[in-house]
Amino acid sequence: MKLEQVAKALNAELRGDGGLEVTGVAGIEHAGPCEISFVSNPKYAPLAKTTHAAAILVAPDFPDIPTATLRTPNPYLSFAHAIDLFFKAPQYPPGIHPTAQIAASAKIGVDAHIGAFVVIMDGVTIGDRARILPHVVIYPCVEIGDDFFAHAHAVVREGCCIGHRVLLQNGAVIGSDGFGFAKDGLGHWNKITQSGPVILGDDVEVQALSTIDRASVGETRIGRGSKVDNLVQVGHGSKIGEDTLLCAQVGLAGSTEVGNNVILAGQVGVAGHCKIGDNVIVTAQSGLHGDIEPGKILSGSPAFDHRQWMRSTAAFARLPELMRRVARVRDDTKPRE
Repeated sequence: MKLEQVAKALNAELRGDGGLEVTGVAGIEHAGPCEISFVSNPKYAPLAKTTHAAAILVAPDFPDIPTATLRTPNPYLSFAHAIDLFFKAPQYPPGIHPTAQIAASAKIGVDAHIGAFVVIMDGVTIGDRARILPHVVIYPCVEIGDDFFAHAHAVVREGCCIGHRVLLQNGAVIGSDGFGFAKDGLGHWNKITQSGPVILGDDVEVQALSTIDRASVGETRIGRGSKVDNLVQVGHGSKIGEDTLLCAQVGLAGSTEVGNNVILAGQVGVAGHCKIGDNVIVTAQSGLHGDIEPGKILSGSPAFDHRQWMRSTAAFARLPELMRRVARVRDDTKPRE
């Protein structure tokens, strides 16, 4: 594909030789003379002067460089679209594998691909153009919208409701039992039935080996456009807003409420019954134990204001020197005999 064709496809301003032949994409450190790359993080801007890439996706105000540039307001998003120009994912044509087990009462829309050893139980409804790969199991009375894509070994438990264009990666479990137990007079734990379903909104993605637990009563809900990374635990009865990111190994205890456009970075833990406002960012390995106002950026465990946390951690590294200074001051002010 010619570079000028790439620019047109990405709606980007081309500065450079549009006749260059482009065959793929790569990171800026490894891109070759037939590949395009991108710079969206200023940290990597100096590499634009040394890269061997055919062209670089950059912001409109990026300085001119000898390498051809494709200028766009969002280089990272444009790079994501560029990948789609060159990488073609496997296609799954409509059809039902003979080993699939589909209940007679299940209703499946047009142009579905149902892979080997898929199990679809009684009362399931699935929209059009589903792609369900081998060993996926869908329990009774599940409702699923159009353009559903479930990779191998994903599971959707009974009564859950899934919107349009939802993507489940390998081993994702939607609607597993919440962790609910009540202790009796003898000190034994008795299981609380988890009767409430999980609701996934449109355009939700749940990645590999993550679990969204069903509620004891009510429902667990993931809002439209939210993305759940690998190995995430969403506790029973939690509510996640729209366009929120739960990064790898995030853990939400039961009845957590998370707003819209929130980012919980890797290994963030949230205690039960907390409310996290819209547009909150919590940095990696932080722990939340109370409600968070909208727009806050938090770090630490227990988490507090990110800028204060940065000053505190800087001071922590200097504690030995500060203690020596305090000791010297104390010695200097000690009364002489």
